[in-house]
Amino acid sequence: MPFGAGWGAFVMGRFGVGGARRENGCVDPSERATIPPTFRVPEPGRRRDVVILGSTGSIGTQAVDVVKANPDRFRVTALAAGGGRVDLLAEQALELGVKAVAVAKAGAAEDLQLAFYAEAKRRGFERGEFAIPAISAGPDAVAQLAGTTDLPCDVVLNGITGSLGLASTIAALSAGHLLALANKESLIVGGPLVKRLAAPGQIVPVDSEHSALAQCLAAGDRTEVRRLVVTASGGPFRGRSRAELAGVTPEQALNHPTWDMGPVITINSATLVNKGLEVIEAHLLFDVPFDDIEVVVHPQSMIHSMVEFVDGTTFAHAGPPNMRLPIAYALGHPKRVPEAAPPVDWTKAQSWTFEPLDHEVFPAVRLAAEAGRRGRTVPAVYNAANEECVQAFLEHRLPFTGIVDTVARVVSEHETGEGPLTLDDVLRAETWARERARELTSAETAGVRGASG
Repeated sequence: MPFGAGWGAFVMGRFGVGGARRENGCVDPSERATIPPTFRVPEPGRRRDVVILGSTGSIGTQAVDVVKANPDRFRVTALAAGGGRVDLLAEQALELGVKAVAVAKAGAAEDLQLAFYAEAKRRGFERGEFAIPAISAGPDAVAQLAGTTDLPCDVVLNGITGSLGLASTIAALSAGHLLALANKESLIVGGPLVKRLAAPGQIVPVDSEHSALAQCLAAGDRTEVRRLVVTASGGPFRGRSRAELAGVTPEQALNHPTWDMGPVITINSATLVNKGLEVIEAHLLFDVPFDDIEVVVHPQSMIHSMVEFVDGTTFAHAGPPNMRLPIAYALGHPKRVPEAAPPVDWTKAQSWTFEPLDHEVFPAVRLAAEAGRRGRTVPAVYNAANEECVQAFLEHRLPFTGIVDTVARVVSEHETGEGPLTLDDVLRAETWARERARELTSAETAGVRGASG
């Protein structure tokens, strides 16, 4: 079977989005994709020019490692970050020789310029021996860089954390760039908006689970798939009761047993909110109904996801818990990058176990699936409320179990509205969800203080 046969036209020219939206398996023809006329799949074998968004974060730094290890395959032409780690950003930019740098924090431009001079001095450069990249700063700077047509760009890696990445996803797709998507939130909150923009083959997922699903799905066509099985490590609190989670601290929640990630996604992994977001993402990427997407706990994180076919066969994607694998696969697709990460050592005895998810203790996955079924702005509300609650938890203003409880309340209060979804609809829903979550977490904080007083 040729690669791409039998599926929609979104991920790698084969899966779900990029054709039409499905709700519980039904296609809505009113949401046909608007294909960017400039998009062309980068030519395999030619060195690719890459723009990395979120370069100082966990995904971004590992993407830089992949590029540095494969200078014949990739060249970074621009970097973008929030602006909180200008020293690292300057180091990356000078080492990679990029042409442009963007920071979302408007006041970070001067700090970044000073960081460039400090880094150049550390490297022994004299003034004039190095060129400072063009610097742009402000709320729109990162998205403008994502949509650049002034710089060589084959691939945009969106490694921004949270729904702030939506504007950059839209910009990259609109400009016709191949999008290596690590920022799942932009797809989840943007939903139909992103789907309408995506051309066949234009988005390749970077999440390890969805990269695994995409590769396993290549073994069959749409009519042969029974269900998708998304694996979850279970986080640091697997096996605990809900009562035992009440006193969990941020320090404990940030101690993930298998993955090295940023703070927000690490907390999301502990609550299983991240897995809920991944269920919505899988539905959007691969056009599989929510009833046919299952989460299974796999503590060793060696099987990243599975696809069960109608004949009883299950294809599983195995590999070490190393994000360089899906990053390299997305940057180089459809060609694999040799030695992207060490493989599984089959000479050593090891056990891989699987167990059902306890939805009573970790209700976030079912809540996410329900948000996805309701559709429209509800997934955006789920995500925005969670981002606020995670911040409150990290600041010791909300108990661990209060994260999902508060998200559930915000989601239950939200009214979706009607009509075709617009960007303004998404932004208004997010604003409302954040404000409502802040109100609820403030009340929770006041209650805790009153009880302790």
